[in-house]
Amino acid sequence: MTRVRWLRAVAVIGATALLLAASCSWQLGQFIPDGVPPPAGDVVPQIDTHARGRPADQLHEWAAERAPRLGIPATALEAYAYAARVADVENPGCHLKWTTLAGIGQVESHHGTYRGARVATNGDVAPPIRGVLLDGSGGNLQILDQDSVSHDPAVENKGDQSFARAMGPMQFIPETWRLYGVDANNDGKISADNIDDAALSAAGYLCWSGKDLQTPRGWMEALRAYNHSDAYARTVRDWATAYAAGHPL
Repeated sequence: MTRVRWLRAVAVIGATALLLAASCSWQLGQFIPDGVPPPAGDVVPQIDTHARGRPADQLHEWAAERAPRLGIPATALEAYAYAARVADVENPGCHLKWTTLAGIGQVESHHGTYRGARVATNGDVAPPIRGVLLDGSGGNLQILDQDSVSHDPAVENKGDQSFARAMGPMQFIPETWRLYGVDANNDGKISADNIDDAALSAAGYLCWSGKDLQTPRGWMEALRAYNHSDAYARTVRDWATAYAAGHPL
């Protein structure tokens, strides 16, 4: 059930809060750009968030009507809208909107279509999308992943160290995925390469990080936790604003 999945995510988040706080060396500055938070966009219909099967299928008609003009695969739009609806039901104080998730999905992976990948009707994205090697070179972060096995495509071994790659349509690093990943489509798997799982997991992460995304500071805190870059937050804002207006940039 969705409630169980969401509460599981909250429990895991609570248990790891100190770890995450210790790992964050940045502090949010005073400057908050204009247009934050971005508009909510079209209202997502009320659905049964505890439905069996793939609950996001209930939003197919809503998504199919909007997907062509937004340039978003209908399945991806269903996933964003479903994740926002779950957040609204399970954590109404968060005020997360689908436009923010769509903005992140566009920036991170073109909604699961980066480099020719495709989003299946069950939400699976193939071939898997992997980011650059996070080994500290080329201005990238250095993120070790000591616990992953060598055949994990999100990890690459260099000598005695394993370096991570961001993975899936919402580009989670493996450690963050282990903490926040949830099964959103009731297929019994928690997969960063499934856009349903990735979108709902991102929703949990954003809500925990920003608390109330209806406030400018809360939205910025959530986005900076997702990617510590003001330029990134502004780009997500711009895409989210465009989606709310009914057209892509």
